[in-house]
Amino acid sequence: MRDIVERDGDRIAVVEVDGVIREASLALVSDLSVGDFTIVHMGYALERLDPAHAAETLHLMREAGVVEKGSDATS
Repeated sequence: MRDIVERDGDRIAVVEVDGVIREASLALVSDLSVGDFTIVHMGYALERLDPAHAAETLHLMREAGVVEKGSDATS
């Protein structure tokens, strides 16, 4: 899950999780705004997530050892 911190035009979003900053294509989901949460896979934003759902999912992924705080394993 990523928090959108900036939009670079209509096609790219700057996203962050745990301090890791990446760019994500908005080719598949164009209606995302700064502050929205999204799932990013292979450099593409896939869908908008409810903030509570995003936080819980990330927490569960950390508990399961799938992602560590500060890693970029969620992209």
